[in-house]
Amino acid sequence: MRFYEYESKQLLARHGIVLPQGSKVAHTPAEARAIAQEIAGPTVLKSQVLSGGRMKAGGVLFADTAEEAEAACAKILELEINGHKPRGVLVEGRQPIAQEYYLGVTWDGIAKQPIMIFSDMGGIDIEEVAETHPEHIGRKHFSTLIPFSDHKAKELVASVGITGSDLNRITRFVAPLARIFAKYGLTLAEINPLVRLENGLFVAVDAHVDMEAEAAGEHKELLAELGIGEDETRQARPPTPFEIEGKRINEVDHRGVAGNVTEFKGSLGLIIGAGGGSLTLFDAVKKHGGDPANYCEIGGNPSVSKVCNLTKLILSKPGVEKVAVMMNVVSNTRVDLVARGVIKGVIESGMDPAEKIAIFRIPGSWEGDGFTILKKYGVEFCDRSVSMYEAAGRAVAKMRSV
Repeated sequence: MRFYEYESKQLLARHGIVLPQGSKVAHTPAEARAIAQEIAGPTVLKSQVLSGGRMKAGGVLFADTAEEAEAACAKILELEINGHKPRGVLVEGRQPIAQEYYLGVTWDGIAKQPIMIFSDMGGIDIEEVAETHPEHIGRKHFSTLIPFSDHKAKELVASVGITGSDLNRITRFVAPLARIFAKYGLTLAEINPLVRLENGLFVAVDAHVDMEAEAAGEHKELLAELGIGEDETRQARPPTPFEIEGKRINEVDHRGVAGNVTEFKGSLGLIIGAGGGSLTLFDAVKKHGGDPANYCEIGGNPSVSKVCNLTKLILSKPGVEKVAVMMNVVSNTRVDLVARGVIKGVIESGMDPAEKIAIFRIPGSWEGDGFTILKKYGVEFCDRSVSMYEAAGRAVAKMRSV
């Protein structure tokens, strides 16, 4: 779940991170004018969209007076950026910047720990800095079980050669950001740029926060306080009607998961999952040259009706020629129930399971019964002796023979 910049900053401010003066959202030009009058100085106005490229698109403007801020806000509110209309315009005080820094926390899947990254070259892509100036980047892993200490923060900042009062001042941003990351189940917490003003003070000029989707239920109170509705998916783009229907199918039946859907433009419908298997299978389909119509995870023993409705939804999408049903070895999902659900969905869509199901590979509980059902309807299936990669290849090959 992606937060707007103003929401990210509200969260950071609750934990003592210093923001630019003002830092309020305007929903009308008049509100922008009032905020600028409170600031009583130069301002920057930023479009609140869940998309990058705001500056190049004209979504970031500067103003020296309240009247200019009002006019700039009116322009930004009319501007669509990468298909996103702004939720509002963030109005903040603008002060002379002496230096920009980068500060971020994300999850290191290989180390299985969060990693904090700091650079004294902020304001540009951190990937570019890592490639061209690796000596300007400090990294530090930390445990979510042990409170993040100021000492760790100082070690990170000092690793790029910063000392003295700047070291102490930056520490006041590093340690809280690490604690926020761990406390709220975030996948990314980033301040870019963190800046040192000409008067020596530091402020978080821009901020970006992503929360793990599964953590939203645990932090309902926080999300409500930030004005984030329970029905907001907060992906990089608004959900499509296809994705909304997939979510509805999942929510009306509490049994298992079937309907965590992301829509693409391909011709092979995917019903995939199990312990990282979904990403592996999706990548395998792409590596074989396949063209996925969707990414759809299932698991946790969904009911026959739930799988049936999901299958019907996927087959209803224009351009979908076949579906591939593939999972890793699982013990908590009955193979026979998934097989019944998929076949029922295909038949109720007026199609032949033998023609529409490219491959069925779900090794696990009740697989003997599942395979008996699949054989009855002439569906190609395989057990765990066939790798996920090979199964994905078979599905793609069958698409080419259509």
